[in-house]
Amino acid sequence: MQISTFAVSEEKNRWLRERMAALGIREEDLEERFVRSSGKGGQHVNKTSTCVYLKHLPTGIEVKCMDERSQSVNRFLARRELADKVAEQAGILTPRTSRVEKARKQKARRQRRSAGKYRSGTAHGADGEDTP
Repeated sequence: MQISTFAVSEEKNRWLRERMAALGIREEDLEERFVRSSGKGGQHVNKTSTCVYLKHLPTGIEVKCMDERSQSVNRFLARRELADKVAEQAGILTPRTSRVEKARKQKARRQRRSAGKYRSGTAHGADGEDTP
C-alpha cells in the first residue's frame, strides 16, 4: 500500500515517505482511527473527527494528534511523531532527544556552578565573623 499524500507541501510529503522507509515503518503496520477532537476550533471540531490515533503494530507505539483543525494535516503530524518515537526507541538521535539532552546538560552545568559558589570561600560563624 502506498503512503497517502497529505495537505502539506510535496516536499514534506516526500520527506515523510523517506523517513518512514528509512525507519522501516510501513502503512500496513499502522492502525489508524479518527476520533472527535477537543479544544479550540468551536463547532468545526465538535462536528468532525479530526483527531488522529495511530498505533504501530510491531512496536506497540501509540500516537494521538489533534493539533490542527484539518484531519489531513493531523494525519501527517501523527506519522511524523510516530516516526520520531520509533527512532528514539531505536536509539537514533531526533530533534526532540537533542533538545532534551541539551537541557539536561545545561541543568547539570548550572547545578555545578551553583554548588561551586557555596563550597568555595571561608566559613562564617553565626555572627558573620570568620572562624578559625
